[in-house]
Amino acid sequence: MDSPFPIIDLIARILVFLLGAALVISVLNSAIRTFVLPRSAHDWLLMVVFKSSGMVFSLFTRRAKTYEERDQMMALYAPVTLIVLPAVWLLLVLIGYMAMFVTLGSKSLESAFTVSGSSLLTLGFERQEGIIPLVLSFSEAAIGLILVALLIAYLPTIYSAFSHRETAVTMLEVRAGSPPSAVELFVRFHNLKRLDKLTQLWEQWETLFAELEESHTSLAMLAFFRSPQSHRSWVTAAGAVLDAASLAESTVDIPPNPQAALTIRAGYIALQRIAAYFGVPYNANPTPTDPISVSRLEFDIACNYLAEKGVPLKADRDQAWRDYAGWRVNYDIPLLALCGITMAPYAPWSSDRSLRKQRMLAKRLASRRGGTLPIEAIQESLSPGPQL
Repeated sequence: MDSPFPIIDLIARILVFLLGAALVISVLNSAIRTFVLPRSAHDWLLMVVFKSSGMVFSLFTRRAKTYEERDQMMALYAPVTLIVLPAVWLLLVLIGYMAMFVTLGSKSLESAFTVSGSSLLTLGFERQEGIIPLVLSFSEAAIGLILVALLIAYLPTIYSAFSHRETAVTMLEVRAGSPPSAVELFVRFHNLKRLDKLTQLWEQWETLFAELEESHTSLAMLAFFRSPQSHRSWVTAAGAVLDAASLAESTVDIPPNPQAALTIRAGYIALQRIAAYFGVPYNANPTPTDPISVSRLEFDIACNYLAEKGVPLKADRDQAWRDYAGWRVNYDIPLLALCGITMAPYAPWSSDRSLRKQRMLAKRLASRRGGTLPIEAIQESLSPGPQL
């Protein structure tokens, strides 16, 4: 039966068609921003999918009794969400084309669903007559193939960046212990009589920080890909390197090395921009006297431990503290925030003050290794620190 209000019916059909087209365009925009655009770009659809997936995973992690159990669950978070994302895209494309097919004469929603699904999955068992429905069917099939191809094409890129990052994190464990500690790094280099060979480490991590800034903002899901070992994390490794470079510039009595300062700058810029992508508020231009999460007592205990191990330190401890704090203030808040966002494992001067529960893990690690870790001495003085 014809509608008694043909003008209203026509307007309604046009609106439904435009809404369906807008939904499809939104999906294409999301795919381009996520996988194609070579820069940091926020996408509301990507955020909704990742936050929704995170809420589901959090329901399971709350039941975990140990960090290792939570880590095993969260190891699936990024990969599963990465697979769910194109599925959501395809579902929204299907709904968008359903709306367009309905306005072009489909007899029912079931008929529109059948036509849209057949076109999207390139099954070809259902079609509508007319040039416009055929164009829509062909375009939907092309979009479905493109979305799946984008995911397949970018998986090697994602895992290549992940592998490169984790290689550096694993190598740092040899140099800075597990969990990574700037104090342990200097003790080991001193024992090997290689304090004058730190330039190579600084150069390696300056390059890695530049890569992290690019990859972890343009492909933000990389930040949530967890290390193969539960005690490793790219965030805590970055914090250990930045603290080590800051101590080298401020406290350890070795010849000045401009490369250490370059590494610090590359590091805090990378952490700031990654944190900014996730909406973390921070002061981009802090003053050297701004407060930091590391206390003077912790700093003094670390210095005393280094002195006991024979690491040469500068005589003016007060000036060393001021210089260290002046460097640390640039990356303190972004570092702690990223530790909380990624649920990083325990590490001194980083995740220990954003995840209080990891103190228990640290004590177990220290007792398991016979109390030989320098972090055991440092942890006794840890202040609660800010909770994110």
